[in-house]
Amino acid sequence: MSEKNYFVHESSYVDEPSTIGEGTKVWHFSHILKGVSVGRKCNIGQNVVIGPNVKVGDNCKLQNNVSVYEGVELEDHVFCGPSMVFTNVFNPRSEVVRKDEYRKTLVKRGASIGANATVVCGSTVGEYAFIGAGAVVTRDVAAYALVMGNPARRTGWMCRCGEKLPKASPGESVVCPACSAGYAIAADRIVPTSA
Repeated sequence: MSEKNYFVHESSYVDEPSTIGEGTKVWHFSHILKGVSVGRKCNIGQNVVIGPNVKVGDNCKLQNNVSVYEGVELEDHVFCGPSMVFTNVFNPRSEVVRKDEYRKTLVKRGASIGANATVVCGSTVGEYAFIGAGAVVTRDVAAYALVMGNPARRTGWMCRCGEKLPKASPGESVVCPACSAGYAIAADRIVPTSA
Protein backbone atom coordinates (compact mmCIF):
# COMPACT_ATOMS: atom_id res chain seq x y z
CA MET A 1 0.00 0.00 0.00
CA SER A 2 1.42 3.37 -1.03
CA GLU A 3 1.70 6.34 1.28
CA LYS A 4 -0.96 9.05 0.91
CA ASN A 5 0.15 12.19 -0.89
CA TYR A 6 -2.52 14.33 0.81
CA PHE A 7 -3.38 15.19 4.42
CA VAL A 8 -6.56 14.31 6.35
CA HIS A 9 -6.79 15.38 9.99
CA GLU A 10 -7.44 12.48 12.38
CA SER A 11 -10.82 13.97 13.39
CA SER A 12 -12.13 13.91 9.80
CA TYR A 13 -13.74 11.13 7.78
CA VAL A 14 -13.28 10.16 4.14
CA ASP A 15 -15.79 7.56 2.95
CA GLU A 16 -14.75 5.06 0.32
CA PRO A 17 -14.68 5.09 -2.58
CA SER A 18 -13.50 8.69 -2.89
CA THR A 19 -10.43 10.27 -4.44
CA ILE A 20 -8.35 13.11 -3.03
CA GLY A 21 -5.68 14.79 -5.12
CA GLU A 22 -2.03 15.28 -4.31
CA GLY A 23 -1.25 18.09 -1.89
CA THR A 24 -4.84 18.52 -0.70
CA LYS A 25 -5.43 19.18 3.01
CA VAL A 26 -8.61 18.20 4.87
CA TRP A 27 -8.78 19.87 8.28
CA HIS A 28 -10.63 19.19 11.57
CA PHE A 29 -14.10 17.60 11.83
CA SER A 30 -14.78 17.44 8.08
CA HIS A 31 -16.60 14.66 6.24
CA ILE A 32 -16.08 13.65 2.62
CA LEU A 33 -18.81 11.22 1.60
CA LYS A 34 -18.55 8.36 -0.89
CA GLY A 35 -18.11 9.00 -4.57
CA VAL A 36 -16.46 12.41 -4.07
CA SER A 37 -13.57 13.55 -6.23
CA VAL A 38 -11.39 16.32 -4.77
CA GLY A 39 -8.63 17.70 -6.97
CA ARG A 40 -5.01 18.57 -6.27
CA LYS A 41 -3.81 21.26 -3.84
CA CYS A 42 -7.24 21.95 -2.33
CA ASN A 43 -7.72 23.29 1.19
CA ILE A 44 -10.79 21.86 2.93
CA GLY A 45 -11.38 23.82 6.15
CA GLN A 46 -12.83 22.78 9.50
CA ASN A 47 -16.33 21.25 9.69
CA VAL A 48 -16.82 20.97 5.91
CA VAL A 49 -19.22 18.43 4.42
CA ILE A 50 -18.79 17.33 0.78
CA GLY A 51 -20.92 14.90 -1.14
CA PRO A 52 -21.82 12.30 -1.96
CA ASN A 53 -20.85 12.22 -5.65
CA VAL A 54 -19.54 15.80 -5.72
CA LYS A 55 -16.65 16.88 -7.93
CA VAL A 56 -14.24 19.53 -6.63
CA GLY A 57 -11.55 20.74 -9.04
CA ASP A 58 -7.89 21.57 -8.41
CA ASN A 59 -6.74 24.34 -6.04
CA CYS A 60 -10.17 24.98 -4.53
CA LYS A 61 -10.48 26.55 -1.09
CA LEU A 62 -13.48 25.59 1.04
CA GLN A 63 -13.42 27.60 4.25
CA ASN A 64 -14.84 26.50 7.63
CA ASN A 65 -18.45 25.25 7.84
CA VAL A 66 -19.06 24.97 4.08
CA SER A 67 -21.61 22.41 2.85
CA VAL A 68 -21.33 21.11 -0.74
CA TYR A 69 -24.22 18.75 -1.48
CA GLU A 70 -24.82 16.16 -4.20
CA GLY A 71 -25.56 17.83 -7.51
CA VAL A 72 -22.87 20.52 -7.07
CA GLU A 73 -19.69 20.71 -9.15
CA LEU A 74 -16.81 23.11 -8.46
CA GLU A 75 -14.35 23.68 -11.29
CA ASP A 76 -10.68 24.59 -10.63
CA HIS A 77 -9.66 27.53 -8.40
CA VAL A 78 -13.06 28.09 -6.75
CA PHE A 79 -13.16 29.89 -3.38
CA CYS A 80 -16.03 29.15 -0.96
CA GLY A 81 -16.09 31.54 1.99
CA PRO A 82 -16.86 30.55 5.60
CA SER A 83 -20.32 29.13 6.26
CA MET A 84 -21.58 29.53 2.68
CA VAL A 85 -23.96 26.79 1.56
CA PHE A 86 -25.30 25.15 -1.58
CA THR A 87 -28.75 23.60 -1.88
CA ASN A 88 -29.73 20.71 -4.14
CA VAL A 89 -33.53 20.53 -3.93
CA PHE A 90 -35.68 23.51 -4.88
CA ASN A 91 -38.70 22.71 -2.69
CA PRO A 92 -37.59 20.48 0.21
CA ARG A 93 -39.97 18.86 2.68
CA SER A 94 -38.88 16.62 5.51
CA GLU A 95 -41.67 14.13 4.83
CA VAL A 96 -41.25 14.04 1.03
CA VAL A 97 -38.26 12.21 -0.47
CA ARG A 98 -36.88 14.21 -3.40
CA LYS A 99 -33.51 12.56 -4.04
CA ASP A 100 -34.50 12.06 -7.68
CA GLU A 101 -35.14 15.82 -8.03
CA TYR A 102 -31.63 17.17 -7.33
CA ARG A 103 -30.85 20.17 -9.53
CA LYS A 104 -27.31 20.61 -10.82
CA THR A 105 -25.28 23.60 -9.68
CA LEU A 106 -22.05 24.45 -11.49
CA VAL A 107 -19.44 26.89 -10.17
CA LYS A 108 -16.99 27.68 -12.95
CA ARG A 109 -13.27 28.27 -12.79
CA GLY A 110 -11.96 31.01 -10.53
CA ALA A 111 -15.30 32.07 -9.02
CA SER A 112 -15.41 33.35 -5.42
CA ILE A 113 -18.37 32.96 -3.07
CA GLY A 114 -18.40 35.15 0.04
CA ALA A 115 -19.03 34.18 3.66
CA ASN A 116 -22.60 33.15 4.56
CA ALA A 117 -23.78 33.27 0.94
CA THR A 118 -26.35 30.76 -0.30
CA VAL A 119 -26.39 29.35 -3.83
CA VAL A 120 -29.83 27.96 -4.64
CA CYS A 121 -29.72 24.80 -6.75
CA GLY A 122 -30.01 24.91 -10.51
CA SER A 123 -27.71 27.92 -10.88
CA THR A 124 -24.47 28.32 -12.81
CA VAL A 125 -21.88 30.72 -11.41
CA GLY A 126 -19.69 31.97 -14.26
CA GLU A 127 -15.91 32.10 -14.50
CA TYR A 128 -14.28 34.55 -12.08
CA ALA A 129 -17.65 35.77 -10.80
CA PHE A 130 -17.70 37.21 -7.29
CA ILE A 131 -20.63 36.60 -4.95
CA GLY A 132 -20.69 39.03 -2.02
CA ALA A 133 -20.94 37.94 1.61
CA GLY A 134 -24.48 37.00 2.63
CA ALA A 135 -25.84 37.09 -0.94
CA VAL A 136 -28.59 34.67 -1.99
CA VAL A 137 -28.04 33.45 -5.56
CA THR A 138 -31.34 32.39 -7.16
CA ARG A 139 -30.32 32.41 -10.85
CA ASP A 140 -27.27 32.18 -13.09
CA VAL A 141 -24.40 34.60 -12.46
CA ALA A 142 -22.48 35.92 -15.48
CA ALA A 143 -18.74 35.44 -15.80
CA TYR A 144 -16.78 38.21 -14.01
CA ALA A 145 -19.98 39.62 -12.43
CA LEU A 146 -20.05 41.05 -8.92
CA VAL A 147 -23.39 40.17 -7.30
CA MET A 148 -24.72 41.15 -3.88
CA GLY A 149 -27.96 41.13 -1.89
CA ASN A 150 -31.07 38.98 -1.51
CA PRO A 151 -31.84 38.05 -4.17
CA ALA A 152 -28.36 38.59 -5.59
CA ARG A 153 -28.14 41.24 -8.31
CA ARG A 154 -25.20 42.40 -10.40
CA THR A 155 -23.65 45.58 -9.01
CA GLY A 156 -20.47 45.64 -11.09
CA TRP A 157 -17.76 43.60 -12.75
CA MET A 158 -14.65 41.94 -11.33
CA CYS A 159 -11.22 41.38 -12.83
CA ARG A 160 -9.74 37.91 -12.95
CA CYS A 161 -7.29 39.08 -10.26
CA GLY A 162 -10.17 39.76 -7.84
CA GLU A 163 -10.32 43.57 -8.01
CA LYS A 164 -13.50 45.48 -8.82
CA LEU A 165 -13.36 47.06 -12.27
CA PRO A 166 -14.12 50.76 -12.84
CA LYS A 167 -17.66 51.58 -13.94
CA ALA A 168 -18.15 51.75 -17.69
CA SER A 169 -21.05 51.79 -20.13
CA PRO A 170 -21.77 49.08 -22.72
CA GLY A 171 -19.46 49.47 -25.68
CA GLU A 172 -16.64 50.92 -23.59
CA SER A 173 -13.42 49.25 -22.50
CA VAL A 174 -11.90 49.25 -19.03
CA VAL A 175 -8.51 48.42 -17.55
CA CYS A 176 -8.06 46.84 -14.13
CA PRO A 177 -6.29 49.32 -11.83
CA ALA A 178 -4.49 46.47 -10.03
CA CYS A 179 -3.14 44.26 -12.82
CA SER A 180 -3.80 46.25 -16.05
CA ALA A 181 -5.93 43.51 -17.66
CA GLY A 182 -8.33 44.90 -20.26
CA TYR A 183 -12.02 44.16 -20.72
CA ALA A 184 -14.72 45.13 -23.23
CA ILE A 185 -18.07 45.91 -21.58
CA ALA A 186 -21.36 44.74 -23.08
CA ALA A 187 -24.89 45.13 -21.68
CA ASP A 188 -24.91 41.83 -19.79
CA ARG A 189 -21.34 40.55 -20.00
CA ILE A 190 -17.69 41.49 -20.27
CA VAL A 191 -14.99 40.01 -22.46
CA PRO A 192 -11.29 39.97 -21.57
CA THR A 193 -9.23 41.79 -24.22
CA SER A 194 -5.78 41.34 -22.65
CA ALA A 195 -4.08 39.59 -19.74
